[in-house]
Amino acid sequence: MLDSDKNTGRSYNDLIFLKPLFHNKIWGGRRLAEEYGYDIPDGSVGECWAISAHPNGDCEVASGAYAGKTLSELWATHRELFGNAEGDRFPLLIKILDAKDDLSVQVHPDDEYAAEHENGSLGKSECWYILDAKQDGDIVVGQNASSKEEFAELVKQGKWSQLLNYVPIKAGDFFRIDPGTVHAIRTGTLILETQQSSDVTYRVYDYDRLGDDGKPRDLHLAQSLEVIDYAQEAPTSGEITAPEIDCKTELMSCKYFSVEKYEIHESKTIAQPWPFMCVSVIKGEGMVCADGGNGEEHRICKGSHFIAPASSGSLRFTGTMTLITSHLPHTK
Repeated sequence: MLDSDKNTGRSYNDLIFLKPLFHNKIWGGRRLAEEYGYDIPDGSVGECWAISAHPNGDCEVASGAYAGKTLSELWATHRELFGNAEGDRFPLLIKILDAKDDLSVQVHPDDEYAAEHENGSLGKSECWYILDAKQDGDIVVGQNASSKEEFAELVKQGKWSQLLNYVPIKAGDFFRIDPGTVHAIRTGTLILETQQSSDVTYRVYDYDRLGDDGKPRDLHLAQSLEVIDYAQEAPTSGEITAPEIDCKTELMSCKYFSVEKYEIHESKTIAQPWPFMCVSVIKGEGMVCADGGNGEEHRICKGSHFIAPASSGSLRFTGTMTLITSHLPHTK
């Protein structure tokens, strides 16, 4: 449903704000309420699914012409909002993760393996922007075995410190997590995650923890051994080395999505030439308008997330804030 520009009468698509969904996790905490003011459920809450059309968490539109509809409904019935992009599901999933405790050591398959072994599911490419980390904090990205046999033997011997690649982290670091990358978020870390819309995870190790049912959580070592990329070079740092040009830093681009960071100081207009663009405010507050600033004003702050649909026009931001944006890649 197109809106009409109040000054020119030109039509545009307004921004789509969604109601976040929350998932309890044994490793979660309460920071999603403390840091962002989210109305989270009781207990240990580990994940905010901020922009999602996944069956395990399908966000509802919060306001505007499509209020009450889910993102999957919009994708199915109003594909023009997304530039008529292809696919049977909205392709991205944006999360905030609160790791009060260590997450399991895990790995994700690629599309080919997941399609064959996970009922046609997508694999999972993802990336992490470190929102906060404890002093001397670290995460696991990568591993040190050169073969399936060596990996299995180190697991059998419980030599985790020898097997896993631990990387020191600080707020503002960024990590690309391709399929086949062994990884684990560690205690005290707050992360913005951009990923394919998939929930396929293979656990390698879970610290012998018990789930809510009092039993050890399932491990998937056989599948993990098949999908791990043993030739991958493990990183030593998550420091962003890409230059900031005109308030913009290009963080990564893969065949599934591209991710950028913007630093807004007073005011900035950002082009929106993509079929759609996901926007997360990770610091600060201000206002945003579609249609180059001629559209309806929306107040946004740390923890706000929205989709700029096709034909939204450029986005005019006023205020002081840091944004993480994602969209389909520059080239397919």
